Amino acid sequence: MVVLSRPALGQFSLIKTCKPPATFFHGIPVVDLSDPDAKTSIVKACEDFGFFKVVNHGVPMEFMAKLEAEALNFFNLPQSEKDRAGPPDPFGYGSKRIGPNGDVGWIEYLLLKTTPDIISNKSLSAFPENPEIFRSAVEKYVTAVKKMSFELLELMADGLGIEPRNALSKLLRDEKSDSCFRLNHYPPCPELGALSGRNLIGFGEHTDPQIISVLRSNNTSGFQISLRDGTWLSVPPDQNSFFINVGDSLQVMTNGRFKSLKHRVLADPRKTRLSMIYFGGPPLNEKIAPLPCLVAQGEESLYKEFTWWEYKTSAYKSRLADNRLGLFEKSSSH
Repeated sequence: MVVLSRPALGQFSLIKTCKPPATFFHGIPVVDLSDPDAKTSIVKACEDFGFFKVVNHGVPMEFMAKLEAEALNFFNLPQSEKDRAGPPDPFGYGSKRIGPNGDVGWIEYLLLKTTPDIISNKSLSAFPENPEIFRSAVEKYVTAVKKMSFELLELMADGLGIEPRNALSKLLRDEKSDSCFRLNHYPPCPELGALSGRNLIGFGEHTDPQIISVLRSNNTSGFQISLRDGTWLSVPPDQNSFFINVGDSLQVMTNGRFKSLKHRVLADPRKTRLSMIYFGGPPLNEKIAPLPCLVAQGEESLYKEFTWWEYKTSAYKSRLADNRLGLFEKSSSH
């Protein structure tokens, strides 16, 4: 562990470091949404990796570029102005601290709702001059990403033989869907030169508890995924595409056929990394359990049934790297 200070993030806590893999991983599955057989590619990617990249996704590039510019305008504000949009409750502006249980990272962020009001007045208070420009950029982007997410989940259902085909997407379409949207900013850290080839961890290893996560970032590297054998691999950045993570809830709904993706982010010594993530979650009272059509005759369900509220509450009490699903797995002796 190394203690570093940076005025932009205020008084600093201990941040872990790790050595980044030397090369990029070029075996990431790519799903072309214009391909008539996209559903097959999606299912295979979710089974093999719990992760894939989407191209020809239909989200206008100008929406992505506009939101990136507006987000950077916010994160470049003086710290006192950003702090007006915090502390997070959980929505709003936060820095360094990730969750309530001691996890920290080289990060600052804005966490926003996606329904019914995307941006709380508290978050908008950091934009005294033109709050509507930021609100509009977020709403256009999130609306387009939601539409793509519904399509992906319906293709997933097609590929798995789930009927009706909106069995998954309706959970995100629901007006009570507990989805959220996060803007993560990882400032450059020139002091990293003193760390002899090690990088600060911006966001520690974890899986996402929701159904799916839709990530778009600028052209700065740092996003890493863990293979089943525990090997960490760096994902080549691609600011024109989206990266999709299987979440814990989808792992349960597919009875373990899809595996949620363990991932983390390392800070870059020289370049700012900005990422935007839509987390697609079900309504709080939605029961999460393996879909009957995906549990073969005579096969056991691997998980106890729980509501999304129960799982979310449990996950929030854990540390980032904990196996959050462990508490909900059925004992193999039964």
